[in-house]
Amino acid sequence: MDQKGIQLAEFLNTNTDYRRPAGQLRQQGFTQIPDFLELGFARSLYQCLVTQVPWSLACHTTQGPRTVDANDLTSMDETTRQALEGEIEAQATDGFGFAYESYMMVTAYLEKRNPGLLLHTLLELLNHPTTLALLREISGDPTVTQLDAQATCYRPGHFLRFHDDLKASEQRRFAFVLNLSQNWQADWGGLLQLMQGRNQVMATLTPTFNSLTLFQVPRQHCVSMVAPFAAEPRLAITGWLKQ
Repeated sequence: MDQKGIQLAEFLNTNTDYRRPAGQLRQQGFTQIPDFLELGFARSLYQCLVTQVPWSLACHTTQGPRTVDANDLTSMDETTRQALEGEIEAQATDGFGFAYESYMMVTAYLEKRNPGLLLHTLLELLNHPTTLALLREISGDPTVTQLDAQATCYRPGHFLRFHDDLKASEQRRFAFVLNLSQNWQADWGGLLQLMQGRNQVMATLTPTFNSLTLFQVPRQHCVSMVAPFAAEPRLAITGWLKQ
């Protein structure tokens, strides 16, 4: 990726002590790092997600995984929307399911869509050699060479059911969640739950603003449904550290 014009000093928070979270990650397979980005950059990302991103709906229906693009999502009538929601619910009742809004950052970057969007700069910064070296240091994994990412927006009723992120063809080493909701409250839902089997929750992580969650792949986990009274969407950049 083109590194021209990248200001790393305005991106990573160099005052963060990574030693403790690095130890946690190696001992228990997951960690959450507070204040990962420079505060001003994190706030700019939040504004980008709230006001500029053309969100698509990513969902799993009884017909399989589906993406409804931003234009179709905006123009969808109530009858069609209710039918889609019924298919999503039916699928989730009997198996793996999800529903949330998404912006596929790598695809959009390569296709040169939405020029000037801050998410494109973020993708470059996340794949900068300095950032990758830091993530290799934190993870203790020298094989990490790239980072895949998408922006996500969970609104009331959105969720991600139990799964483990394992996909051998993509050589995923660690999953990450860069949390960007500024005022999230735990009882709004949208909590990342790390699990052992379907019925035992080992840890629950609140999407605290400007924190970076890392966990090893494979790892069973889910995102709890966002409550109907949540006052804002759950915003994040998610993806994988890959070989």
